[in-house]
Amino acid sequence: MFGTGRYSGWRVVKEALTGHKGWGPAWRDPEPQASYDYIIIGGGGHGLATAYYLAKEFRQARIAVLEKGYLGGGNVGRNTTIIRSNYLLDGNEPFYEFSLKLWEGLEQDFNFNAMVSQRGIINLIHTDAQRDAFTRRGNAMILNGADAELLDREQVRAMYPFLNFNNARFPIKGALMQRRGGTVRHDAVAWGYARGADSRGVDLIQNCEVTGIRTEQGRVTGVDTTRGFIGAKKVGVAVAGNSSRVMAHVGMRLPMESHVLQAFVSEGLKPLIDGVMTYGAGHFYVSQSDKGGLVFGGDIDGYNTYAQRGNMPVVEDVAEGGMSLIPMIGRARLLRSWGGIMDMSMDGSPIIDKTDIEGLYFNGGWCYGGFKATPASGWCFAHLLATDRPHETATAYRFDRFRKGLMIDEKGQGAQPNLH
Repeated sequence: MFGTGRYSGWRVVKEALTGHKGWGPAWRDPEPQASYDYIIIGGGGHGLATAYYLAKEFRQARIAVLEKGYLGGGNVGRNTTIIRSNYLLDGNEPFYEFSLKLWEGLEQDFNFNAMVSQRGIINLIHTDAQRDAFTRRGNAMILNGADAELLDREQVRAMYPFLNFNNARFPIKGALMQRRGGTVRHDAVAWGYARGADSRGVDLIQNCEVTGIRTEQGRVTGVDTTRGFIGAKKVGVAVAGNSSRVMAHVGMRLPMESHVLQAFVSEGLKPLIDGVMTYGAGHFYVSQSDKGGLVFGGDIDGYNTYAQRGNMPVVEDVAEGGMSLIPMIGRARLLRSWGGIMDMSMDGSPIIDKTDIEGLYFNGGWCYGGFKATPASGWCFAHLLATDRPHETATAYRFDRFRKGLMIDEKGQGAQPNLH
């Protein structure tokens, strides 16, 4: 174990009594080797989780993670921290339930306080048709081993009496609740996976942008980077909204688009929302951080971009959704906002698959679901890299599903990425 050793309550007490002189760096800052067995492009949550599980669960070695900036500087640190597995379709629900189960044991597994808080999530119901749809979804969740509970209007009122229940246009009639859903400290997830991977010999190479992917006779041989060429037997790409840029190095055009998704936080408030809430009549979701700020978001900006910033019309739309649901938050000040680049697929569901180039693998198309999928995405991608076979919960996440007509369109929006 490099640097800090194993974390524990006793260790914190000991360091407090000895002037905190025993803490060291959480991971190394190595120079890249000439070649590796595995290179993971992307030092975000999915890339770091893949490297961690490759080393820990599949006993692989000679692994490197290449990050163009600093670890955790992308979407893993630019989201609203929600975890859940409340999906409908068979292609999605088993995967996200697997991810939620990994979240439940994650802190003990990688020995890091990621602040996993299973405070519950509710999806509000505003029409009879929506109640029918959420009942169907809840039943699908239960059939796949998840928890689901249908709440009536008075049960929701008992939880959140300040909601706008008598909105003439969008009255609140109940909610679908998953008590095991909640939130996790997003950047701590990156730090925990990075520390765990490093302790198992993975080289985490920052400020190392991939500028090309080399192939010979249909097989990957390594990557060109800003720090020179690095050879590899297998290369896995997990770069979220920059997927199309990286895969263009091998001439691949992906079935996805990149859009920016904004998130917001208010000034600190007294305890108000003890769970996670989503508005069923508009795209608005909200929770409250430990510092008291309301953390919320809504729709993506509808245009294609690689920028980590959004525009004012979406800010206004999200604020309107929040005001419609919780009128009193109009008195709170918006403290800050940020943006992450979403890799929006054609059907709203991800891809974890081999490419036609031997030794080149792809993980992307996560749309809104990237953060909550982090543990399962890393595990399933590591499984694919190590065994060349898809994990049992990710068998539907193939490139060829679009050609075969096997789309996983959770929202029923059709082939329009910005609507998923």
